[in-house]
Order: sequence, then structure tokens, then C-alpha cells
Amino acid sequence: MSKNLDRLSHRLSAVFGLVFGSSLNRAHAQNKLARHIVALNGKTSPAEIITEVADCLKDILGYRLFAFVNKKNAGVDVWLDPRMYKRSIEDIIIRDFQIKDAKGLTYLNTHKDREACLEKFNLDSLVHYDHKEENCYSRLYMMPCRPISAFHDDVVRIVLQGCSVALSRQIKIEQLKDAATIDPLTGCYNRRAFDAQLIGHAAAADRHKKPLSVVMFDLDHFKSLNDTYGHLGGDEVLKEVSGLVRRNIRTEDIFARYGGEEFIAILSETDKIHAIELADRLRQKISELRIPFNNRTIRVTASFGVAQLGGDADIVKLVEDADSMLYKAKFNGRNTVMPGLIKVHRDENAKSSILAKVH
Repeated sequence: MSKNLDRLSHRLSAVFGLVFGSSLNRAHAQNKLARHIVALNGKTSPAEIITEVADCLKDILGYRLFAFVNKKNAGVDVWLDPRMYKRSIEDIIIRDFQIKDAKGLTYLNTHKDREACLEKFNLDSLVHYDHKEENCYSRLYMMPCRPISAFHDDVVRIVLQGCSVALSRQIKIEQLKDAATIDPLTGCYNRRAFDAQLIGHAAAADRHKKPLSVVMFDLDHFKSLNDTYGHLGGDEVLKEVSGLVRRNIRTEDIFARYGGEEFIAILSETDKIHAIELADRLRQKISELRIPFNNRTIRVTASFGVAQLGGDADIVKLVEDADSMLYKAKFNGRNTVMPGLIKVHRDENAKSSILAKVH
């Protein structure tokens, strides 16, 4: 990082010697740009970094940043001038980055939906600048208020380079955080991350007097599955099952690999009855899975235990209760949920569920 900043500093001196005539003006402008470059590396999110770029371009050159796109392994992040029509440049970005549709874009900042409040632009004067770092590719779209000189062009490229260096650093930080919290095989949280998440979610549930449940499950006869298909087959099952569960729970739910073939989920604002219903839907979907492996088809079932956080907000007891229910599910023949619902009667008018019987 320091080497990159040193190179930027040398370029600043050369460029500003040409752009700004007097030594006083040159020093003032160079100091302003240097402050912006340093500020970029103090930001803690991509949105903050790119907002600093927008401020820098306006402060130094009087130019206005129109849009900024950063492509990384995980997808494409987009920052848009809040005053612009979203659709006026979205098609250009989709075309330039060969994205199927707008669903492939992640917006880093919000912009108004009411088009009457937004400015219209003629895209004929739109220009772009590119910069590539080892883990990301950035493109800056800009609509200059006057013709771009060679000197101003160089200044914009310096700003973009500084921005890309800062974004690359943030990506590395995110990757390090992910490595500490994500199970590499399944992409779920690991047990350490789950424990930390449970503390926070349980405290919030207790504070706001909201229900919270956990669902714990493991795959039935997994040792036999490994013996039959090998560990690669077992790994494929773990990946397929975890992917299925992630697709069928809410984005705000916390899903983790608890150990081996055992998984656990935190369901915020969910009581035991609704957690049991979810668990049973997941159980059925898992039993319907057909996993192709080495010209064979693997089938698997899972057993579930469900528990709800008590009034004392004891998270140790919460997990122990779920584990106890999972043990009962295994004892009762596997491929089942404990506690189990014999019958759930739904009152559509009241939009509520009434438990008829719980094991």
C-alpha cells in the first residue's frame, strides 16, 4: 500500500507541475489531491471510498462523477450519482460488463425513485476510465463540464488509481473476515461465527421481547453414505443440502455448519410453531433431493430438532434443547422433526396458527 501511495505522490508532482502554473497554485492543488488520496485509504466501505472520489473530482477539477462500477469475483458493485436517472446508464453498464440483466448489479448507494426529482442527461458526452488491480476491475463514468485536457485526463487517472487501490484493500479485508467466519466447503457460517451471531440475536430478541428459535439438524446415516460413496460423495451431499437450505430460508436468518454433517439456523422473530413448520418443509425438500455423483444418484434424509429461546434468554439452554430434540428425532426413526406437529389449524382471518398437539 505504501509503495502505491509513493508512486501516486511522484505522479502528482509531475502532473501538477504542468497543470497549475505558479508554485503556490501547484502546491495548493497537490496538497488537496494528496489529502483526498489519503482519505480514500481511511474509508471503511466501498460506498465511502467512491463518495470520496466524487468529492475529489469536483473539488480539484470541477468535474462530476456520473457512475462508478467495480467488478470483483463476487459480482458487480455500482455507485450512481443520486441525482441521475437510474435507467439512463444501467443499460450501458450491463452491456459494457456483459451482465445478463440488472439483477447482476449491486448498488452501493440509494437514489430517489421519483423521476421528477432527478436530472436528465445527454449521454453523448459520457466518457469512462478503467483501472485494474489484482482482485478487482474498476470503471469510472464521467460527464465533464468542459473538454478534457491531457493534463486533466492524467489527474482523473491518478484519482481512479487511488480509488482502485483502496477498493482492492477493502476486498482483501472482506476476504480475511470471510475466511475467519465461513465454512469453506458449504459457504455457511462456521461454528465460531454462529456462536457470536447467537449472542447478538438473542440479546436483541430479549430486548425487544420478540421470539427467537433455532433449528438444528444432521444428515441420517452419514457415515454409511461416506463408506458407500467416499468422502468426495459426502462433500457433494453437504454442499447440495446446505445450498438447498440457504435457498429456502430468509436472507436475515443465520445458517451455520455446526460440525461434520450437523447444521444449525437462527430464526429471528420466529416462534417454535413456525420454526417447526419450516423445519418440516426443509426435511421434505431434503428427502426429495437427487444428487448426481459419479454416474450414480445419492439420496439422503435429515433429522431436525427445534427449540425456542426462553424468557431467561439462556442461549446455552437454547442450543441444548435443540440438540435434545434432535436426539429424540433420531430415536424416533430419523427423517423427522422434534417437537413434531400432529396437526396445525390455520385461521386465515386471524392469520395465525393454532397448535393442536406437540410431541
